[in-house]
Amino acid sequence: MISGRTAPVPDYAPEGPRWVRPLGSTGLNTTAIGLGGAPLSSMPHVLGYEVPRDRAVALVETVLSSPIGLIDTSNGYGDGESEIRIGEALRRSAGTDETLIVTKVDADGGDYSGERVRRSVDESRERLGMDVLPLVHLHDPEFHDFDDLTAPGGAVDALIELKHSGAIGAIGVAGGHAPTMGRYVGLGVFDALLVHNRLTLVDRSAEAIVANAKDRGMAVFNAAVFGGGILAAPRSGRTTYGYRPADPTLLQAVAAMADLCDEYGVDLASVAVQAALREPLVDCTLIGMSRPERVATMLESASLTVPDELWPRIAALRPTPEHWLDARV
Repeated sequence: MISGRTAPVPDYAPEGPRWVRPLGSTGLNTTAIGLGGAPLSSMPHVLGYEVPRDRAVALVETVLSSPIGLIDTSNGYGDGESEIRIGEALRRSAGTDETLIVTKVDADGGDYSGERVRRSVDESRERLGMDVLPLVHLHDPEFHDFDDLTAPGGAVDALIELKHSGAIGAIGVAGGHAPTMGRYVGLGVFDALLVHNRLTLVDRSAEAIVANAKDRGMAVFNAAVFGGGILAAPRSGRTTYGYRPADPTLLQAVAAMADLCDEYGVDLASVAVQAALREPLVDCTLIGMSRPERVATMLESASLTVPDELWPRIAALRPTPEHWLDARV
């Protein structure tokens, strides 16, 4: 076994010089890791278990007192339950001065009109207890018609108007399917981009879109770096990646990566976190958690020293593009 703890602590660890960094050209700052708020809403169909409200609130309180300086949520997570739980923790912790809260507007069923966007923002402000939302994303636009959302008076226009009115700060677009995200980046109106499951150890579907966004000065968030859990628990028997049945070649790659990490005395989950933190185009890596004790574990993963010689060997195991998520869409 090769020890993974003999070299200096990485620059992007909590005590390192790259832990706090600008969030693109928004004028906001972030930490290298942010809390992904979807599990806070309780997602038994994804997690396989419930997350009680008191545990979720305790988790947010733990984050608020930790080095993690950003919490990401959405109007639609659990029909607002994630925001409700975050809002409760914020009230208990007396404010948000040190923690950036990021949320998203969501459709109401099939309604993703400009008026729906304005209602979504009002709902989020009330749940979170915040007069001004510093960064709001247009969420999951790939499930709606691009022409409808970008039409005059539509969802995108409503976000721009809310920004100009001062009701919200920066605006972003958050979703999965990389080609669709690229269309929204190309509009030139967004300050931030969030991608999920497509900039990980085994899937690089979003790499070109993220590079384009970065060239434009946009903030970049990378979410779901465990691919829905398989990279965090590679021997759990899970056979899904990105919330869908995984390509068999991808499953083989995950197993091979886990074996390689064993050789170096490190766990694949920590390597997946470290790989995300090493991404030069990413400002903040969003990691979902459902228990307060996971905060310390995640910070330890960020501080773990991974031997330099592991990285090219991991990269050599990555599946080729035809096995990535968006190759099958």
